[in-house]
Amino acid sequence: MTVISIQSQVAYGHVGNSAALFPMQRHGIDVVAVPTTLLSNRPGYATIRGRVLEAELVADLLRGIEERGVVADATMILSGYLGSPAIGAAVADFVARAKAGHPALRYACDPVLGDRDRGLFVHAEIPPLVRDRLCPLADVITPNHFEFEWLCGGPAQTSDAVIAAAHGLMAKGPSTIIVTSAELTDTPPDTIETLAIERDHAWRVRTPRLPISPSGTGDLFAGLLTAAYASGAPTPDALSHAASAIFAVLERTALRGTGEMRIIESGDALVEPPRRFESIPLTAEGKPST
Repeated sequence: MTVISIQSQVAYGHVGNSAALFPMQRHGIDVVAVPTTLLSNRPGYATIRGRVLEAELVADLLRGIEERGVVADATMILSGYLGSPAIGAAVADFVARAKAGHPALRYACDPVLGDRDRGLFVHAEIPPLVRDRLCPLADVITPNHFEFEWLCGGPAQTSDAVIAAAHGLMAKGPSTIIVTSAELTDTPPDTIETLAIERDHAWRVRTPRLPISPSGTGDLFAGLLTAAYASGAPTPDALSHAASAIFAVLERTALRGTGEMRIIESGDALVEPPRRFESIPLTAEGKPST
């Protein structure tokens, strides 16, 4: 199995490909990692070195892996943080070419745009580019709740509202939408909730809320979900596995008291989480089915 992962890369810490690469490899996946940035560390530290890469370089790398036959061997493409609008356009061109030549190839788009605390934190031209070019190409998108509401153009505060809004987005492309860090009216305050919506089905999974909020959790989740999909798991199983594995990493991180996720030392738990959280089917109205 091969996954092409197009994301940011840091020398220190775990965000972007530096969060998603090892978990996918730990699942037996050959990951072809293409960077959109090369940075010393994530934002949030006193200093940061490196830069967003030139779009021409990213496009050249993508063309180079095409020439090596990687696209023909790939099961999925995953994209995350883009860095610039020009890189976003290069990624969209690459995905469009890849899917045109290989219709069975699946594309998972993690639309890294912002969060509830900071709002949009990317270049102003990136969100509409993600909405109008990348999401229509995607089979799966994994926005957090803030990003989901931005893509939908309005609030969705209940399960049934999320399902209805997701169906609206599906009319423009993706067949599966997974909303992470959902903050709904019925979400217990001591839990983290993730919803997965397809055209005829929906599921939710809840994990305990831990007293930490490290960077890169969305990148790790997208990597774990992609690994499960690439291995042939259906959506409810992929959702359950990703939520369970990320909880194991965060639980270990909380015990260690570190600012960066303890991904490497959680290697076994990435594949076989010690605690499994099941996906619960929802009705069209957003209620647990019986």
